Amino acid sequence: MRFEMNIDYTVTALMFPAIPLIMAVYSNRFHTLSALIRKLHDEHVFEKHIPPEWEKQLKNLSQRINYLKYSIGAAGLGFLFNMMTVLGLYLNKIIIARLIFASCCISMIISILLFLFEIFLSTNALKLHLSDMKFDGK
Repeated sequence: MRFEMNIDYTVTALMFPAIPLIMAVYSNRFHTLSALIRKLHDEHVFEKHIPPEWEKQLKNLSQRINYLKYSIGAAGLGFLFNMMTVLGLYLNKIIIARLIFASCCISMIISILLFLFEIFLSTNALKLHLSDMKFDGK
């Protein structure tokens, strides 16, 4: 038994609200992260304030920026592939449209996985801040 999905404009239309929404989430996260980096930079350059966990924080922030960069890039590719799917359907190239739409889905999966890795790193960054304080757990 062979299962084939019929692809039409409604399938690609499902991605149109999702992709810009997820890219807005990524952009907000990127904006917040860049503000934090600028704040740390100003503390270091102007106030000569160097936190004890400075090196670990910089490594963590650098990794997070990279994950967000690739998350946004993969989501952008997903959006591009989705638009190319619409073009393929318009040109009545169904097989090509299916392949391109599969690329869209794969790009979005990669984007979400990278974003999950960034969230994992973000929680590690918070743990770095907590390591400076004593907490007895009670």
